[in-house]
Amino acid sequence: MDVPKLNRRDFFKLAVAGGAGIALSSVSKVALAALPEIVTAQTANTQLPLYPDTGRPYNPVVTLNGWSLPWRMKNGAKEFHLVAEPVLREIAPGMKAHLWGYNGQSPGPTIEVVEGDRVRIFVTNRLPEKTSVHWHGQRLPNGMDGVSGLTQPPIMPGKTFVYEFVAKRPGTFMYHPHADEMTQMAMGLMGSWITHFKDQKFMPVDRDFVFLLNAYDIEPGSYKPKTNTMLNFNLWTFNSRVFPGIDPLVVRRNDRVRVRVGNLTMTNHPIHLHGHEFQVTGTDGGWVPPSARWPEVTTDIAVGQMRALEFVADELGDWALHCHKSHHTMNAMGHEVPTLLGVNQDDLVDKVRNLVPDYMAMGETGMSEMTDMAAMMEVPLPENTLPMMTGTGQYGAIEMGGMFTTLKVRDGLARNDYKDPGAYQHPKGSVAREYDGTDEVPEVKRPPVKEEAPAVEVQVRKPNSHDEHSGH
Repeated sequence: MDVPKLNRRDFFKLAVAGGAGIALSSVSKVALAALPEIVTAQTANTQLPLYPDTGRPYNPVVTLNGWSLPWRMKNGAKEFHLVAEPVLREIAPGMKAHLWGYNGQSPGPTIEVVEGDRVRIFVTNRLPEKTSVHWHGQRLPNGMDGVSGLTQPPIMPGKTFVYEFVAKRPGTFMYHPHADEMTQMAMGLMGSWITHFKDQKFMPVDRDFVFLLNAYDIEPGSYKPKTNTMLNFNLWTFNSRVFPGIDPLVVRRNDRVRVRVGNLTMTNHPIHLHGHEFQVTGTDGGWVPPSARWPEVTTDIAVGQMRALEFVADELGDWALHCHKSHHTMNAMGHEVPTLLGVNQDDLVDKVRNLVPDYMAMGETGMSEMTDMAAMMEVPLPENTLPMMTGTGQYGAIEMGGMFTTLKVRDGLARNDYKDPGAYQHPKGSVAREYDGTDEVPEVKRPPVKEEAPAVEVQVRKPNSHDEHSGH
């Protein structure tokens, strides 16, 4: 099936019809005459890819829980308009956060260009403090690199700056501020940049996804992230969304799929895919030659890195895609929650309830009971707070949050069909089941236990100030 090409007007019609909430911001006639129109998004849903109606052709990406920014052609350049501003982002249904972003969302819209394009980006600052935009990984004139104070004056509140350069190198990049970076990135100010190949026959794929890894420290019941946070983040996100609010990656069986992931958190993330092997085909430094690739199911993405993963989706099903750091697949995790695994709390509960009538003992058998109690509405949460483990599937609680989503592989999808197809219908006899006694269970044989030698008493002597190592 041929992919329909959408012009700018069709894009707006389709977006609004699909509940996308794309709209033009009100600006003066004078401003409209000089600057590209300001396009904003008010939804956290994944938008359809934006097919070019001007400039060089390319196969667009799909931004997970995001969208691509339209442009205009003027004097041989692609012109975009980014607006840095406070935004209200839905982290997942039931929780919103006051963040900073671009054009109504965090992360901002994906910018898509073609290798060799001249690009002109207008950046308007509606933040309460000065900012800049660094085009992470790009080859460009030094004065366009976006480091406030070093390569340019800062963009003061209410001002608009212009960046202009040639997109020399195809690849996957990011954009983010280099002004009060810790605060602004902790507030979600970032976006993706794709420079497509000039030669469309080079490394073609059927479906191309992109998203950023970012993290927030938002206390239960709060709406605004803490910005003076080093590593104690409690919301680990794909494109400022947490599971179950992260959309699935929907693909057709035997599609060649590319997944581009950028990391703008303050720690590394081992991204793991179930059911398929992939190859790392690209970094923000360039494309990996075929001779240097190897099969993987997990790739570690360090701070500030981009990775492009490619595979053939030849296994039907709903396959997990997630960070393999276990605490990164949880929501709003409390760092001070004690470990009570195996602790009988029966006597404690009665005593505590004399002081706190609504106290509930948790964690004796593990943290799944938190999910069970939340499902029974026995554990009230503060307003605007998500459970630590949430999400349900056809077989019950998934008990995940944070950096977790699914790859849904199906037969019979149209080329441009990204709608969630629902739960996978497993062939009969292909689902793990409870043992019913009809099959013979193999006997477990263990080696004989060896008698342990008597323990050796060890005496430790603390060095005094006269020892030779005292000064080290």
